[in-house]
Amino acid sequence: MNEWINEKLLPPILKFVNTKAITALRNGMLYTMPFSIVGSIFLLLANFPVQSIADWVTNSGLGEYFNQAYGASFAIMAFFAVMGIAYSYVKAEGYEGLPAGMIGLVIFLLTMESSVTDAEANVTIANVIDKTWTGGQGMISAILVGLFVGWGYTWFLKRDIRIKLPEQVPTNVANSFTALIPAAVLTTIALGIYVFFDKVFQTTVVEWIYTVIQSPMQGVTDSLGGALMLGFLVPFLWFFGVHGSTIVGGIMGPILQANSLANTAILESGKALTLENGGHIVTQQFLDQFMTVTGAGMTIGIVLYMVAFARSAQFKQLGRLSLIPAFFNINEPIIFATPIVMNPIMVLPFILTPMVSGVITYFALYTGIVPLFTAVQVPWTTPPIISGFLVGGIRTAILQFVVLAIGFFIYYPFIRKVDSLNYKQETEIV
Repeated sequence: MNEWINEKLLPPILKFVNTKAITALRNGMLYTMPFSIVGSIFLLLANFPVQSIADWVTNSGLGEYFNQAYGASFAIMAFFAVMGIAYSYVKAEGYEGLPAGMIGLVIFLLTMESSVTDAEANVTIANVIDKTWTGGQGMISAILVGLFVGWGYTWFLKRDIRIKLPEQVPTNVANSFTALIPAAVLTTIALGIYVFFDKVFQTTVVEWIYTVIQSPMQGVTDSLGGALMLGFLVPFLWFFGVHGSTIVGGIMGPILQANSLANTAILESGKALTLENGGHIVTQQFLDQFMTVTGAGMTIGIVLYMVAFARSAQFKQLGRLSLIPAFFNINEPIIFATPIVMNPIMVLPFILTPMVSGVITYFALYTGIVPLFTAVQVPWTTPPIISGFLVGGIRTAILQFVVLAIGFFIYYPFIRKVDSLNYKQETEIV
């Protein structure tokens, strides 16, 4: 079995996740994290989950300023994504990546209209950036543009198709001229694509991508099947020692963030955030706070068992050492020291716990027991229950407690079995 896993199953998985495109996507999206967290803070302040405080913020006029800060950070997430992905792709190839990131931003702007039409006033305002496409709705376009620019820019430099200056010229000046030919060619190609879509399809590239590619992808993820897929893949990859959280988060994160931003856009339009108004259930918060909270596999139940019920000295000590990290969503000690990796006894609860949590959370959101999530995100180290309250209020915090408690009982018979085997081994040695 182990031979089949190591020789047949893992190589294609590792080959895929280590491709240039996936690596650039994963690394590039990391650059969006500071702005998503900062933007989430202001979005949280503008839409605080306690109604009395939220009313005070609105009536005081502070909400307008908090939304301004959100609009300048989280709401232009696609800008950071396209620059980060193009930069990461080129940097991984051994070249200066900043010029590629800037070219990526230029081409991304080329994919959208430079005007906004007010249908009610029948007025078109020219020379503006339509922020409809700078957040969640433009995320897939940003990814595709970032990868295109990263690949194209690298293609020119690998073939030494660039303007060369003497060595005495300062590096920053030389880099500017190095980027000139790739920038001119890639921008011209992008302009040609823009003209093609405008004349043939009477739409922009970003709108076409959103309609044909992104919306179906969001629909697939925003379903019970999509939730179960996320719940399965993260612990499944971890079971083989592959960092499932990073891989799945890097690939699916842009879509989940797009769902979160779409929910916030519904609120900003003055509508209620409901499924009837187009709200999404499976978002970044769904994954972070209800499928990987306390770490992949939601392993806090294992830690609590070790602290309160373990008989083996190994588990007692491991539980004491892992308790505080677990509350801050760090569970690598549990995954590798229990161990869970390649442990046939622990694989079932490790995969089942987040999937059960996903089903419960999905129907809680679907039925309105807890509110749909906006784009509010918290740092990944935020302790459980607190994180639930911040992203959705008291009902969300209670739901988070419930699924973690259920997770404890799912893990209990399995971890007890491993504990008894350890205890037997320890007593036999003595």
